Amino acid sequence: MKLYICYGNFRSPRPGGHPCRNANEALKAAGYEPDVVKSYGLGLLPGLFNQTRGRREVKELTGSYMVPVLVLDDGTVVQGSHEIADWARANPVGAGAGGAAAS
Repeated sequence: MKLYICYGNFRSPRPGGHPCRNANEALKAAGYEPDVVKSYGLGLLPGLFNQTRGRREVKELTGSYMVPVLVLDDGTVVQGSHEIADWARANPVGAGAGGAAAS
């Protein structure tokens, strides 16, 4: 499993916290340890400003440069911190068919 994030998993004073950190924390709480890919750039800017490997891969996967993006071992793509957190809560490690082994 890969989790594409921006610059890091830092705390943020913004209301609701930093989306990339929120996604990563939700995955950890569900028992996962994703391979974190830092994707420097800014998703709101044109492609010229998003040429790092992570942002290019996110664009190929989703059609957008916006992170966070979760890619499951089976190739399923989940984009957005709320969607990733919802997926993690619904699929904790060891929960049967939905919960895959941590990777």
